[in-house]
Amino acid sequence: MAKVAFLLAPDFEDSEMKNPYDELKKAGHETIIIGNERGVECTGKKNTVTYVTEMAASEVNADELDAIVIPGGSAPEELRIHPEVVQLVKRLNERSKVIAGICHGPQVMISADILKGKESTSYIGIRDDVINSGAAYLDEEVVVSGNIITSRTPKDEPAFIREILNKLM
Repeated sequence: MAKVAFLLAPDFEDSEMKNPYDELKKAGHETIIIGNERGVECTGKKNTVTYVTEMAASEVNADELDAIVIPGGSAPEELRIHPEVVQLVKRLNERSKVIAGICHGPQVMISADILKGKESTSYIGIRDDVINSGAAYLDEEVVVSGNIITSRTPKDEPAFIREILNKLM
C-alpha cells in the first residue's frame, strides 16, 4: 500500500481533508499529516474536524512518500509561503509521485512551479493563477495530467478521491 501525505494548515476546507483522508485510510493506505511545523492543531474553517500535524515538511524524506494530497480552503495560502513545503512538493514531482490538490490546493503547486505544460483545474477564484503558472485550465470535476490530479470544489470530491485511488493502484 502507498504512503500518502496530507499537507495541512489551519482553516482548510473540512470535507476536502476528511473525505479523502478517510477513504485512503479505508483503502489501506498509510497516511501522515504534514504541516509547516510538527504538533500544530489544525481545525477546518467550518469547525467540523481537527487534525494535528505529525511532521514538519522539513522533516520529511520525499523518497518515503508515494503521494501528497493538498486540501483547499485557506490552508494552501499558509503552506505555500514556507520554502520547506514548496521544496517537498518539487521533490515529489521530480520523482513523478502523485500530487493531488483540490480547490485552493493548486496554489502550493503554483508556488512549486510544477503546473507548467500540464492540464489543471481549481476553484474558480484561482483560475487565473493556474493559467499564469503555465497550465491549461479545464473547468472539469477532476483533471489528471501525468502525476498531477486537481479538482475544483467539495462537490467534486468523489471524482477526486476516485482518481487518487486509481493512481495508487
